Amino acid sequence: MLTRRSAVSWLAGCLTLAASSLPAAAQTAEKLKVVATFSILGDMVRNVGGERIEVVTLVGPNGDAHVYSPTPADGRRLTEAKIVFTNGLKFEGWIDRLVKSSGTKAARIEAARGVTPLKGEESGHGHGHHHDHGGSDPHAWQSIGNAKIYVANIRDALIAADAAGKDTYEANASAYLKQLDEVEAEVKNLVASIPAERRRIITSHDAFRYFETAYGIDFVSPQGVSTESEASAKDVARIIQQIKREKIAAVFVENVSDARLMERIAKETGAKVGSQVYSDALSEAGGPAGTYIDMMRHNIRAFSAALSS
Repeated sequence: MLTRRSAVSWLAGCLTLAASSLPAAAQTAEKLKVVATFSILGDMVRNVGGERIEVVTLVGPNGDAHVYSPTPADGRRLTEAKIVFTNGLKFEGWIDRLVKSSGTKAARIEAARGVTPLKGEESGHGHGHHHDHGGSDPHAWQSIGNAKIYVANIRDALIAADAAGKDTYEANASAYLKQLDEVEAEVKNLVASIPAERRRIITSHDAFRYFETAYGIDFVSPQGVSTESEASAKDVARIIQQIKREKIAAVFVENVSDARLMERIAKETGAKVGSQVYSDALSEAGGPAGTYIDMMRHNIRAFSAALSS
């Protein structure tokens, strides 16, 4: 006759044996550990990877990847990861040092690979800034068409690292691409509703040129493509003159920029300060731009509200 203790032991042993005899797919698989350098990219990776991956984002919501300083904890995260997703286009000036110091063996994937980069001299604004990204504008995600290239690169990298998840990654990417199509249609419809002569905006740094090229709103900024560069007094004076001359209706402050400069420009010109917009980082979860899709939708609605009124 079994004692209570031996009965419990026998039952536990049976459960362990039953679990070990289950097919591998039925057992809880260890999630694929991946790192994304900044919040917008992290959101895209999460959408494609779904439940099969564990994502760590180095530069979080409202964080400025241009001026980020990696921590020792970031190095440990890289060593634990199977894939490190970066934007590329020299956006993360600190990533090479971090990869080298961490000694990580992770695959390094540039999500913007295959994007046609805009060069500094292609802006058409004659800003005369010193660009900090080897002449290329790294903010390629501001075109939803480019975001679709990011998604394809993310999908392919996850499949290469986890072949068993191929069907899942392909299904997730397909569903996400459909959502991107929907938000891009909304962006184009709202731009079309803005009178052509009013499609001019001042933003705090030069992060929206891919948006401009794709959708036809003209952006002017006192800063270059990196928030590391300070707007000179000459730049600010020129922009103030331009706003007055061209009757530019609205200025927008980004979540990664100091609002004081834009408030001064608005005060001196009478231009309206629009809602805060998001260029290089998402808002906190549950905020107006908690995901990439929410960010693109929030920005175009903010632009449309300010320019249509």
